[in-house]
Amino acid sequence: MKVLVATGHLAEQTVRDSVGKNADVLVVDTEIAAFITPRKLMAAIKRDNPSLDADSDSNLGYDLIFIPGLVSGDFSRIASELGCRIRLGPKHAYDLGFVLSFVDQLEFSTEIPACELLADVRREIALEKIRELETLAVPVIAVSELKIGGNSRMKVMAEVVDATGLDSHTLSERIESFVRKGADIIDLGASLHAEPEDVDRAIRVARSVTSLPVSIDTLDPELLTQALETGVDLVLSLDSSNISIIAPQLAGSNVAAVVLPNSGEGLDSLVRNITEARRLGVSKIIADPVLDPIGHDIIGSIVRYSKFHEMFPDVPVFFGVGNVTELVDADSTGVNATLCGIAADVGASILFTPEYSNKTQGSIDELKKASQMMMLAKERKSSPKDLGIDLIEIKEKRRRTDSALPQDFVRAEKSKMWTLDPKGSIRISIIPHRYGKGGCILAEHGDTSIVGKTAREIMDTILDLDLVSRMEHAAYLGQELKKAEIALNFGRSYSQDDDF
Repeated sequence: MKVLVATGHLAEQTVRDSVGKNADVLVVDTEIAAFITPRKLMAAIKRDNPSLDADSDSNLGYDLIFIPGLVSGDFSRIASELGCRIRLGPKHAYDLGFVLSFVDQLEFSTEIPACELLADVRREIALEKIRELETLAVPVIAVSELKIGGNSRMKVMAEVVDATGLDSHTLSERIESFVRKGADIIDLGASLHAEPEDVDRAIRVARSVTSLPVSIDTLDPELLTQALETGVDLVLSLDSSNISIIAPQLAGSNVAAVVLPNSGEGLDSLVRNITEARRLGVSKIIADPVLDPIGHDIIGSIVRYSKFHEMFPDVPVFFGVGNVTELVDADSTGVNATLCGIAADVGASILFTPEYSNKTQGSIDELKKASQMMMLAKERKSSPKDLGIDLIEIKEKRRRTDSALPQDFVRAEKSKMWTLDPKGSIRISIIPHRYGKGGCILAEHGDTSIVGKTAREIMDTILDLDLVSRMEHAAYLGQELKKAEIALNFGRSYSQDDDF
């Protein structure tokens, strides 16, 4: 396929470097590529192809013309005149090389920039590969019908903290939110004051709202016994304090058990407890060597995981990510990705998170994506990068071209004067999505309430309703609305006039 890439003067060299020999380059008479119009594009084509004016039957000779992804306008008429498709390329010139590798495989769009289109395509290809790998995976055990261990994907267990103490409505909502975020297993945390009837109720609520495997999280033999009678798929946890009571109840059942070392003891204790659980008839065992927090010998615990996996490569391993994320004041995204990579290296099968504190909200989704990344990386025998799935949310994979400081410029200053808009003030707030990221922006002007997803649609509606009359007020609203939109996208709170 023969391709022509249109650009402006400023980006010409970057475009030529990016496309190499995979396409021809047309420089349109404009400094900024995003300002290309149908008229300017046609003028540049006729300038470089005089025969188009001389002979109406002359063919341009290209199958596809890429215009910059940020260009707006209707190019359909000149596409018809030229007998050639005109499509949006990527927003940034350095992505052209990647985009051009798909010209024979994909129909590009007149509305969606190629980089965004391919991001969705690459992601879907990656997800389809994960589904294929998981279908073919051979697990060590199954919890309900969920594959655990072997070459299956690491599964995310989400704990509902104090599930036994929550009312049924709140518990249902919490479980539903975890399911929507991508949890593979729902873990019901039992409080220190829980009674057997509390455990029974929590399990029944969980069963009523999800078909995912359900586990109970307690060492109390009485509560574990009740959980087994009500019906769970997995119990957390067994150690020497309760194995003799609970293991015989598990014998011959389809319920799996997480086995711990005794409190304060190490690897030898874990091995003894697993041996005893097996002797008493527990067939589905998951080992938890216990991940210690940063500052409490995390390295020693990782070594313990590694040694256990070397000794028992066929025993699924439980990895308590939340032990670290909840006890470090850092954004959870990078911490979860790193811990997930370590978990993969030490043979972990289950990634555990309570998503309890505000700073760890989103951990379920982060661990799910990270587990998918590790699965693809292992299959490709590569590092977890360029997979089509990533956890880059704040920083950038590639930096855009920066501007140079001009010799002559006006230094910006904040105005010392503020005049109220005669049409009144507008109050901006957000309505978060109860299941995580997303939600709505709310703009209130007197009795008029405007609800929307993006700053642009809210601002456009404000202007359509003629609710603003001063330029500085409109500029201020645009600034605040964009902050609100960003807050929603990152699951953050928002307060008008506060720094983001």
